[in-house]
Amino acid sequence: MTTTTSTSTSTPDTLAATSLLNALTAPEPASLPVDPRVVTLRSDTWELGVLPGTGGSLAFGRVLVDGRWLDLLRPARPTVYGAPEKCASFPLVPWSNRIRDGVLRFRGRTWTLAHNAADGTAMHGAVASYTWRVVDRTAARVELELDTRDLVGVNFPWRFRSRLVYELDGTDLRVTTTVENVDAEPFPAGFGHHPYFQRRLTPAAFTTPSSVAADGSDEGDAPTPTPSTSAGASSGTLPGSDAVLHVPADRGYALESAMAVTSAGVVRARADYREPRPLGTAFVDDVLTGLRPGEPVRWTYPDHGVEVRLGMDDVYSHLVVYLPRRRTHFAVEPVTNVNDGFALHDAGVEGTGVFVLEPGESRSGTFTLSVGRV
Repeated sequence: MTTTTSTSTSTPDTLAATSLLNALTAPEPASLPVDPRVVTLRSDTWELGVLPGTGGSLAFGRVLVDGRWLDLLRPARPTVYGAPEKCASFPLVPWSNRIRDGVLRFRGRTWTLAHNAADGTAMHGAVASYTWRVVDRTAARVELELDTRDLVGVNFPWRFRSRLVYELDGTDLRVTTTVENVDAEPFPAGFGHHPYFQRRLTPAAFTTPSSVAADGSDEGDAPTPTPSTSAGASSGTLPGSDAVLHVPADRGYALESAMAVTSAGVVRARADYREPRPLGTAFVDDVLTGLRPGEPVRWTYPDHGVEVRLGMDDVYSHLVVYLPRRRTHFAVEPVTNVNDGFALHDAGVEGTGVFVLEPGESRSGTFTLSVGRV
């Protein structure tokens, strides 16, 4: 790092005032130093940092509000760009969430996958540790591909190819995931995405992400809460009002160790956001389904008058809502399958969201994040 020494005769009071002014007029994201690991996409509303070398993850997702870039997605420090689960978001392919004990059963056969989570499960798919090839790129769109036929040691018994498209269009971010069977026999599959959203919008230059463990759970000492005068504030570290969440989903799952044990039933009270309400302070880690047709999942940021809408193709029949305690972020994850869906599917349980791909067959799904004003 090069240090520049000023020869001006500023007083301490002047320096303090100058430092405050510089902080309040931080450079726009577009003027920050370019990191070669990041493919940056831009529109009039969005700036998105894509990390092809980190499992197709996202480094950041910023939106322009009243002339200022604000972090909508929890930004990752450049020092953790190599760790997908510490990033702003990452894809889940070819399954979402967990496989209990790493045991995958399908049509009378059993495989044991590597346990990559602290709870002894196979978690978050099999693509996070690989570099995705950039197939096509424009200023507002990038297409990535991963073909496991070219890889060794993939934590999945069958060979597959996946494509991931990030595209900005005005106020929308569209993410399309495709999984294709390039093996000689059928296999069960699913996919999803794991975005972390800010509980309160903050200027991009100031945001510091909280710690995340290797298995995706939060770890370390909880940050000291900063008191807020807002009636809607919770025990995070940032002042202001929490986001207000609305999830029109009429069914949920009974979970043991974060995995479903039977078909969907009632929505647990802690995860019931069928009527819009602030995120709150309770711990939530639930899988919801029964999404009402034509009603998008949405949340608002009262302090900024911003609304985010999550629209999903029908293949995304499930949604994971994750609210860790005393953290500045939360997750609303569009996914095809319930946690440990492979086991339920093999047991004949209906509605798991797991699908079977025949050789040469593929399945795609798109979700859209739309930003507007309220």
